[in-house]
Amino acid sequence: MDTIEIAVRLGVAALAGAMLGLNRDLHGKPTGVRTLGLVGLASALIVIAIGPDSGDMSRVVQGIVTGIGFLGAGVIIRNERGKRVHGLTTAACVWLTACAGAASGLGHWDLVLLGAPFALLILVFGGRFEKLFHAKAAEPEGNDRLD
Repeated sequence: MDTIEIAVRLGVAALAGAMLGLNRDLHGKPTGVRTLGLVGLASALIVIAIGPDSGDMSRVVQGIVTGIGFLGAGVIIRNERGKRVHGLTTAACVWLTACAGAASGLGHWDLVLLGAPFALLILVFGGRFEKLFHAKAAEPEGNDRLD
């Protein structure tokens, strides 16, 4: 693998993470551009360093996917009553960023470039979509009462 290919793989991984991080940062979440950019970059770095010919590659990717859960778990909190959980979307972004980094490191940066816009669409419009349906579900059924 030449230097340009390595740069593209690392750059795509870091860029995908940074884009997801920017969304999280704009929403006041505990991770941002630097955190998720570094997660993507680190995942790509270790996958490239091990190399595709290694028989250990599946274990390395498994370790990334599993291990990153601990970082994601650090952003998940409950409110004082324990009824609302916060940070699940950010934790999912951390996990997705690690997966994008690993995929990019394996040379599947085209998947990352295609998948990242879908992730951004979900992040940008998913909350509004959920709120719309929650509002519809909370509306009264109508005035069918007989007085």
